[in-house]
Amino acid sequence: MHLHANGIDIDIEYVLEGPEDAPVVTFSHSLGSSMALWNAQAYLLKDRFRVLRYDNRGHGGTEVTPPPYSFEQFAEDACALLRALEIERTHFVGLSNGGMIGQTLALAHPEVIRTLVLCDTTSRPPDPTIPVWEERAVTVLSEGMEPIVPTTIERWFSPEVRERNPALVARFSDLIRSTAPEAYAACCRAIQRVDLTDCLHAIKVPTLLLVGSEDTGTVVEEHEIIRDRIAGAELVVIEGAAHLSNLCAPEKFNLELSSFLDRHADA
Repeated sequence: MHLHANGIDIDIEYVLEGPEDAPVVTFSHSLGSSMALWNAQAYLLKDRFRVLRYDNRGHGGTEVTPPPYSFEQFAEDACALLRALEIERTHFVGLSNGGMIGQTLALAHPEVIRTLVLCDTTSRPPDPTIPVWEERAVTVLSEGMEPIVPTTIERWFSPEVRERNPALVARFSDLIRSTAPEAYAACCRAIQRVDLTDCLHAIKVPTLLLVGSEDTGTVVEEHEIIRDRIAGAELVVIEGAAHLSNLCAPEKFNLELSSFLDRHADA
């Protein structure tokens, strides 16, 4: 869809499926992946929800625009897409980068959010990790995406998943490779600047946090910080899962997600 957002025109790739009169669930993916991250969850929910998946700026089929990027910009992209599709309110599910978008969108446009599901994410990167994001940005700009593929896959998937499902790992390795280096670097630098923790008390919608116990990219403690600042927020730690918890432990993830959305379907 061709949209005007953040003062410029941008083409955003999306898929919208499910009953037209059902509550909408919007999914936002991680850095270096695409809406394909959510294929299983879309299949699970599309009979009883209207499911919207989209590729974030610079990823998948969505246009690569010049840097710098910011999470305010990403949130406005999401809001512009919702408005263009005439979606007034939505449940919003975001993982990693997508979770940061969800928090930013809920703070900037609370009127569009029914509930939040924040997965394997953060409200502010811990200080020791901030230089790491710059290192990744410099690496991909100078050498391309290939050098970061092995370490990213190690963070995304537990050793057990890497061993038993090499086809899944191969697909997501290719997604990393296909990400435009300039977009990846711009997102890394946007993550360095995320600082939402002190604002989270303003989020008033039902919120669920899901995190893998083996997530080394956004650890459990970062989710406890978010939980403690959003009134009534729930936190579920998914044992054995790494950063892409929806792919590492799909049965547990889907059970928690479905239960939460069903309880708050008409929020």
